[in-house]
Amino acid sequence: GFDLSYSTLSSQCLIFHLFPGEVVVIGSNLPIIAAPGDDVLLPCHLAPMFDVQGLTVEWSKPDLKPDPSDRLSRVEYVHLYRDRQEVPDMKMASYFRRTELFMDDMKHGNISLKILNVSEEDNGRYRCFIPKLQSRVKAAVVELVVVGEKICFVFNSFPTFQASFTNRFRLCWFLRCFLFCFLDPNNTKNLTTDSPLHPQILQTPNPQDTTPRNSESPTVQLSSASFPFERYF
Repeated sequence: GFDLSYSTLSSQCLIFHLFPGEVVVIGSNLPIIAAPGDDVLLPCHLAPMFDVQGLTVEWSKPDLKPDPSDRLSRVEYVHLYRDRQEVPDMKMASYFRRTELFMDDMKHGNISLKILNVSEEDNGRYRCFIPKLQSRVKAAVVELVVVGEKICFVFNSFPTFQASFTNRFRLCWFLRCFLFCFLDPNNTKNLTTDSPLHPQILQTPNPQDTTPRNSESPTVQLSSASFPFERYF
């Protein structure tokens, strides 16, 4: 079954006064964030639990409109389920062999859509619609946001790391995770600098200089708590 939280139904309850036992289509209030190449799940289900195997399920992009200059033009589907099977002839070419429903879970009301190998061209809103559902809430909208590029690790004789991002948020998130893992303030260590001193430091001391000298080597303290994130973001 599905657990229904207040936050999930709040936006719909403010508009519709649902009758007891009325079946509604529920999506996600939050956008689905993904990177290029990921396989994503656009969540959508019916509540209370309802078997939709015998109904038509349409997944489309509502922001796409038909060509007004062509009277025969139509907006194709991202995924169309009809007569207990997918109808590939009416889907957008860019989604061919990239979408699927969970057929075994449709009897429980699960109509979530899986999209394979997403790209930035897949950005936008997706609408799940059941036209013959006996309900006043037959559709739900889920937003997909595809940002940045996939992280790539390259190991040669010396381990190196290559990553590029087009989104500052994802880069900041990665740096915070890195510093948390490797520069944990609970494991802070004092690192002694054993490298040779600069020639300017190796000068003959002035006999008249009475400033006390510290014989200890300079130390450097690393701590993730003191890293100035705001300076770079």
